Amino acid sequence: MKLKNFLLVVLSIAGSVTSFAQSNLLNAKTPAEIGKKTAAQLESDNDKPLPYGYVHDRDVLMGKTVWELVDLDERINFPLYYPVDTAFVGKDRRSLFSVLLNGIKSGKITEVYGDDYFNSKKSIKDMESVFKFIDTTDAGKDEMNNYLDDYKAGRKVLDKQFINETELAASDVTGYKIKGFWYFDKRQSELKYRMLAICPVAIEARDKAKGNTDAIELFWVYFPSIRDVLHEAKAFNDKNSAMPITFDHLLNSRRFNGVIYKEENVYGDREIEKYMRDNAQMQLLESERVKEKIRNFEQDMWNY
Repeated sequence: MKLKNFLLVVLSIAGSVTSFAQSNLLNAKTPAEIGKKTAAQLESDNDKPLPYGYVHDRDVLMGKTVWELVDLDERINFPLYYPVDTAFVGKDRRSLFSVLLNGIKSGKITEVYGDDYFNSKKSIKDMESVFKFIDTTDAGKDEMNNYLDDYKAGRKVLDKQFINETELAASDVTGYKIKGFWYFDKRQSELKYRMLAICPVAIEARDKAKGNTDAIELFWVYFPSIRDVLHEAKAFNDKNSAMPITFDHLLNSRRFNGVIYKEENVYGDREIEKYMRDNAQMQLLESERVKEKIRNFEQDMWNY
């Protein structure tokens, strides 16, 4: 009897999760109705990101700001990268970069900055050259030189075949840089982590057009201000597609692998590679040392 009750509970949870994954999937009469919640679902939903608890400055016994690099070539980080081609997936599946870019273009994401200390704010107009680069081909330049007077006078307009448009795509993103704060909450006697900012690392559209493969920081977004946008977007769950993970949950629960490349320090927060030059192995060991230093502080709290 207990087993029967247990199975009923599991089935009811699975049913609610399925409706959360793709609303109205089994009841839709047309593809347009898939993903649209019924009036009853909308009324009963309280689908919001879990709010952060208030932390008083006096409760922070120890704190350390660190910067991490999330490499999208690692399998564990694939949910942040895929899908890169949206032509063959549903509208509910987008990569993290697409979610951030669409949020910036639609105005839902406004806290966008040019640096990780939030000194210079950026707008979508300021970053147009980052996302799209328009250039004239060599044949187009020859065409303009041959009929220079006509083009100057406006009698001729350069044909589209002589113009190259290069756009930044989700497939061009190689990783993410993440700024976060590790702190020990003495009120709860627990080591905690709070993500502060996230930055996509990719090849700029101009560099992409010219064949340059050097990835740069595109923009920094203040993470607490975009939690609602990330909560609406779902990352694919390979173990159970009926239970997708929100990007907000995925990032806050640290379901990714990152390597520390910088910590706040007296030397102007210099990066590890600045003092561990030309030695990748030593840089990784130094990254682990910083991580172990944070862990040891929590362990030392329980030693007398």
